[in-house]
Amino acid sequence: MKRSDEAAFREYVSARMESMRRLAYLLCQDWHTADDLVSISITKLYRHFPRLRDDPRIDGYVRRILLRVWLDERRRPWRREEPTEVLPEVVSSVEHGVVERSGLLDLLEGMPPRRRAAVVLRIYCDLSVEETAEILGCSTGTVKSQTARGLDGLRARALAATD
Repeated sequence: MKRSDEAAFREYVSARMESMRRLAYLLCQDWHTADDLVSISITKLYRHFPRLRDDPRIDGYVRRILLRVWLDERRRPWRREEPTEVLPEVVSSVEHGVVERSGLLDLLEGMPPRRRAAVVLRIYCDLSVEETAEILGCSTGTVKSQTARGLDGLRARALAATD
């Protein structure tokens, strides 16, 4: 950005900072989050300011940026966390059925071959459904059902092995 654009950008932002902050507060109902939203919006505006500088609709553009930033923030999973006064008890891994490597190999060995292949390719090799289907020479629906049934079987056998 040119120096003249930077000076105009600073002037524009400083003139509208309070109105942007109030709008952000009205959206999110929290001053700290409002400040974060305004900061992110200003950063996004900075990239496009040279071409928007003389546009009479710039205020609407900035409001749209602010609204979209707020919507993006609301979609973040950590925003849905709820604080609690009492922490849950720590559960040991034995209670969740964590299986040793040799035990996992035994569990896999007891599975039908195509189901085992689907589980290994999807979970261990982290291949997509389409890649797995191509390797196995079957449809994507078959891969999905074989993987789901294989994982269900593994869970059931793992729970039975830990009991």
